[in-house]
Amino acid sequence: MGFAELLTPHEVRRTHEASLEVLEAVGIAAHNPRAREIFASHGCSVDSETGVVRFPADVVETYRALAPPSFTFRGRDPQFDRTIPDDGPIVVTGSSAPNVVDPVTGVERRATSTDIATIAHLINELPGFDIFSISTLADDAPEGQFSLSRFYPALKNCLKPVRSNTPNMDDLRQVIALGELIAGGADAYRERPVINHHYCPMVSPLSMDVDSTEAVLWLTERGLPVYTTVVPNAGLTAPMTMMGCLVVGNAEFLAITAFQQMVKEGTPVIYASLPTVADMRSGAYAPGAIETGMLLAAQAQLARFYNVPAGGYIGLTNAHSDDAQSGFETGMNTVLGVTAGATLLNMGGLFSSLMAFDYAKCVIDNEIALMDKRVWRGLEFSEDNLALAEIAAVGPGGSYMGRQHTKARMKTTAVLPRLADRGMRGQWEEAGRPDIHSRALAEARRILAAPNPAVWDAALDAAIRERFPGLVAGDAVTLEAPQE
Repeated sequence: MGFAELLTPHEVRRTHEASLEVLEAVGIAAHNPRAREIFASHGCSVDSETGVVRFPADVVETYRALAPPSFTFRGRDPQFDRTIPDDGPIVVTGSSAPNVVDPVTGVERRATSTDIATIAHLINELPGFDIFSISTLADDAPEGQFSLSRFYPALKNCLKPVRSNTPNMDDLRQVIALGELIAGGADAYRERPVINHHYCPMVSPLSMDVDSTEAVLWLTERGLPVYTTVVPNAGLTAPMTMMGCLVVGNAEFLAITAFQQMVKEGTPVIYASLPTVADMRSGAYAPGAIETGMLLAAQAQLARFYNVPAGGYIGLTNAHSDDAQSGFETGMNTVLGVTAGATLLNMGGLFSSLMAFDYAKCVIDNEIALMDKRVWRGLEFSEDNLALAEIAAVGPGGSYMGRQHTKARMKTTAVLPRLADRGMRGQWEEAGRPDIHSRALAEARRILAAPNPAVWDAALDAAIRERFPGLVAGDAVTLEAPQE
């Protein structure tokens, strides 16, 4: 299908040029010493006192052009591997919320490794989701096993690609060791790395941190899958104009892309972002605002200019429950992203500005994801789909309902939702007037009442637990199925 464009070709080119001007005149404050050395050895100027790196335009152009046009996520089962843009749009869960709304009590509490395992089971069974970006933290993590307590239950309970990050290099090495055990050895893991890494080394405005930069460098050197996200916030960490925010984020994307190509030419990247405009009445973070969708749509247009895949955190909400605000913020922004050509949609399960995971919202977002994917398919123009022979066969005043042509296409032409109520009002009242939250929670309970087919065998689990003594159990909770 054709893509919606918020910028003219001239405006895209000028935004790119403005970003180059920023990188050359203002630069990036690179706080990681190794990063500064890499920049200096590849044609950038580095101020030894301030750590500010300035990029000649030709250096940026040389290295950003080396980024390939696709990025692949791998899962434990190869049938769930996804490559963007060709397999797009792929839908990724929201990640790293500290809290969860308990699916039994409905009370918000700190999330644990058991929640991660249970959510992984749910994501494995929801067809709208392609990648499990570990949704919560694990408050029960033993000392020294913070990241293992997230990756282990996630990988154990989900065959789809798993994605997250680590806070330091010790944790990263532990996670890679876990991946090597799952793959059957270091060589097998290098051949097929089943853990997908994501970091935010760019800290707006125009700086690079130490630890995340080190992780990106380490993974990139080894050819392991890693991509980054830029997060400009207009009014706080970027100018209070949409275009100024776009320029800051684009400059940051170009800087980190050049960095990865300097480390290893041909490293796959994603133009991933979470651009926001602050609510300056209070300074509130507003990821659910429509401006997030608009900015990400513009960045998708820039990504096509750079010939790299695009997407990011576009299906988020500031709402605190599964209400109309939650629905319209997630729905409007993801549809806007899809129509603009974004092929990576970070959505699924989080509300309260990324602070809490909710099982019912995750199931609702699965339905939104399926609708987004239907939008991506478009009207599917073809001579066959014009259905001229069928129109002639039915003729004036006829009915298409019982036709074989209709029966053959009824499950593919339209999304057939499990949650959205399309019955009569009387039927809804007779059923007790259930709202979307209760229907979604019942669907989550139905899924989680069944055994999880993704759990790996006992021998592998024993080997992992021997390698990492004291590891969390990593088992999903089985919930009672709702009464029919």
